Amino acid sequence: MKSKLKRLADQVIVVTGASSGIGLTTAEMGAARGASIVLAARTQPALTDAVERIRAKGGRATAVVADVADPAQVEQIGRRAIAEFGRIDTWVNNAGISMYGPLTDVPLDDKRRVFDVTFWGVVHGCEAAVPHLQHHGGAIINVGSVLSDLSAPLQGIYSAAKHAVKGYTDALRMELEEERLPIQVTLVKPGPIDTPYTQHARNYLPREPKHPEPTYPPEEVAHAILRCAERPMREIVVGGVPRLQIAMHTLAPRLTERYMERTMRRAQQSEEPPYSNDSLYGPSGEDYGRRRSGRKTRGMKKSAYTRAVVSDTMRAAPLVLAGAAIAAFVAARRY
Repeated sequence: MKSKLKRLADQVIVVTGASSGIGLTTAEMGAARGASIVLAARTQPALTDAVERIRAKGGRATAVVADVADPAQVEQIGRRAIAEFGRIDTWVNNAGISMYGPLTDVPLDDKRRVFDVTFWGVVHGCEAAVPHLQHHGGAIINVGSVLSDLSAPLQGIYSAAKHAVKGYTDALRMELEEERLPIQVTLVKPGPIDTPYTQHARNYLPREPKHPEPTYPPEEVAHAILRCAERPMREIVVGGVPRLQIAMHTLAPRLTERYMERTMRRAQQSEEPPYSNDSLYGPSGEDYGRRRSGRKTRGMKKSAYTRAVVSDTMRAAPLVLAGAAIAAFVAARRY
């Protein structure tokens, strides 16, 4: 049973990983469009500042300090949303953490921690959201990655976690549909986004990590997330270049992997020695409260591809094409 999603101005939206980057951008853009926002992350000062900014502009927001690796803390996010706003309409599982280094070099405990946050955090969020959404309906939006479909050398465990997010999201969607629960499940897959992502990642490389170029602004991911909160989509890639990379890997996986072997080591390392304090086990205190990384990068101002895919015109295209095909068939039968 499908539910009709509310317009943003009438929604209560939970956003995890909301102290910086994509999560913070989504929270602020959602509040600007009238939604009531529950921001969740591990960093109290950044959350407090974000809530104050939103309220100063006339928005509605509250914050919960929580580590998504702990299911009890994630359940507390839901309880706070109900206590503050009376319901939840959309739950965005955005929190995640990466790690740079060859798989054979990074410690097992660190690998487990990446999964605890990046994969299990999504599972905990979904399990907390479903009981609140199953009666009146709503949306669960999981933030995957281009690395949900292909893998990057030097980010192997993060790639594995994002593959797991995709598998879990697809299975959850099918199970909820089979049970006829009015919950829409979407997977948003960003490419390289200009956020403090690389600063927060644990690094076992000899140089400071960086994103492969071109990067996209976090506002493009937030735009896609908020569109899916109102108009359900199964999944969406943020960025035309990442979409092309996924298509290439689907059509010629070995050739694409050989290309990545030759290019990704250099593409993911800057010329500078390591200097960022990571946030794998706790907030580093660096770069929180910021949407973007603050680093020079060759980036795109927006993704024309993603904007087109989430537009009402493109969403109607399959129906228009189907209608045209039926009309052509009927016309042919008359002659």
